[in-house]
Amino acid sequence: MQHKRILVTGGAGFIGSAVVRQLIGETEAEVLNVDKLTYAGNLSSLADARQSNRHHFLQADICDAAAMARAFADFRPDAVMHLAAESHVDRSIDGPAEFIQTNVVGTFTLLDAATAYWRGLDDAARAAFRFHHISTDEVFGSLGDEGMFTEETAYDPRSPYSASKASSDHLVRAWHHTHGLPVVVTNCSNNYGPYHFPEKLIPLVILKAISGQPLPVYGDGSNIRDWLHVEDHARALRLVVDQGVPGETYCVGGNSERTNLQVVHAICDELDAARPRANGESYRSQITYVKDRPGHDFRYAIDTAKIGRELGWTPQESFESGIAGTVRWYLANEAWWSAIHDGSYRGERLGLSIEDTANG
Repeated sequence: MQHKRILVTGGAGFIGSAVVRQLIGETEAEVLNVDKLTYAGNLSSLADARQSNRHHFLQADICDAAAMARAFADFRPDAVMHLAAESHVDRSIDGPAEFIQTNVVGTFTLLDAATAYWRGLDDAARAAFRFHHISTDEVFGSLGDEGMFTEETAYDPRSPYSASKASSDHLVRAWHHTHGLPVVVTNCSNNYGPYHFPEKLIPLVILKAISGQPLPVYGDGSNIRDWLHVEDHARALRLVVDQGVPGETYCVGGNSERTNLQVVHAICDELDAARPRANGESYRSQITYVKDRPGHDFRYAIDTAKIGRELGWTPQESFESGIAGTVRWYLANEAWWSAIHDGSYRGERLGLSIEDTANG
């Protein structure tokens, strides 16, 4: 079943814009892109998609119940892909209130509107409808040296961000069990790729490197993440919304575990080849170690067996091909990221307490 009218929340964000670009570019679906356009929402990430008469944009807050009810009534979607969220761990340490509001209250508000709309559909349309909630592997907490997160892993969130996403996951499943709303949930590993807001590790390192600044690595750089290319993730999300079984969860990962230091080294090596420094030194010489993030989870890793077995998805990008392409994209698209640097975010360290900030 391929859905024809999809309401995407957060469609101007990093992952959301990748989903929208693919839906417009590779399917016949009509898309209503609902985005509040906070600092992380960027319509320039959708330049081509916005030229299509199948892309419709609504600037609205998912916490606005009246706006969400109108969006459902006017657009009449047959699926929702819910990506709107505050998503940066460091920002959640500095300002958790917005994370609770958007990720918890916003998800509830959207569920409420979706359920009221869904109940008014005929039997066939109700059966075909899907509410796809996109979440993170961070809800599962931290792994040691062994093991992987699966769909059966118990929740153990450690940051305000992951706690707010865990809360939203539970709400979505509660609406399925209580009201029968046909939901599917995905939990993904760390995404990277083009159009990534530059406060996140990979784009931050690329842009600091080429501007000659120190490259900050938390602690000793040994924390491990499973890196998932955003275009691979978007392909997985499209499969799940169309073919996923209501009530089921699917874990999506890149099968690419790397320490943070390995990631930074890989970026430096790509930049050494693509844009050598004038002095002939490697970009690795700019690496500097900074105080670790509070409550920094040691390791995340995703077991993708279920989505591979049941839906036939596997990542197309290796870490090496993905990083090489991402570095090339940032070098070629200075107009996109320089506009962000001219605005609200200038590459400063986030996630320090007031006391840490005062102490420099």
